[in-house]
Amino acid sequence: MAVIEPGQKAPGFSLPDQDGVVHRLKDYADRPLILYFYPKDDTPGCTKEACAFRDHQPDWKRTKTAVLGVSVLDTASKAKFAKKHGLNFTLLADVEHEVADRYGAWKKKSMYGKTYMGVARMTYLIGPDGKVAQRWDDVKVDGHAEAVLAAVLAL
Repeated sequence: MAVIEPGQKAPGFSLPDQDGVVHRLKDYADRPLILYFYPKDDTPGCTKEACAFRDHQPDWKRTKTAVLGVSVLDTASKAKFAKKHGLNFTLLADVEHEVADRYGAWKKKSMYGKTYMGVARMTYLIGPDGKVAQRWDDVKVDGHAEAVLAAVLAL
């Protein structure tokens, strides 16, 4: 499916977190939401990205912004990842990649000459009105959390 453009309404979702609690988009109405997609729990790039979002937790609290990380591994993997790295935000298990597909993050990828389908590293900032305020494609981890914070502050 195509990516969601800024100004468009964010598609609804319902996914379990690392503790098995189900989260829905509507649970985050009236506040900014960072919905970031990442390929795999506990890999170097994904860990660095998650830790950057973790380290900005005081900023997210101050701006009343929720952070949700989404990948296709199960809730047990999410729980292990969160505990190992002291992640202080919610990780969602999109095992069937339905939400990643709906947001355009389920893409054809290639590595070592093989092509496969997987989650692309991308981030959406959803405004309090439920519309996409900004989208980052093909995210480079270094400086990304800071770029997202700047966008949150500009809302």
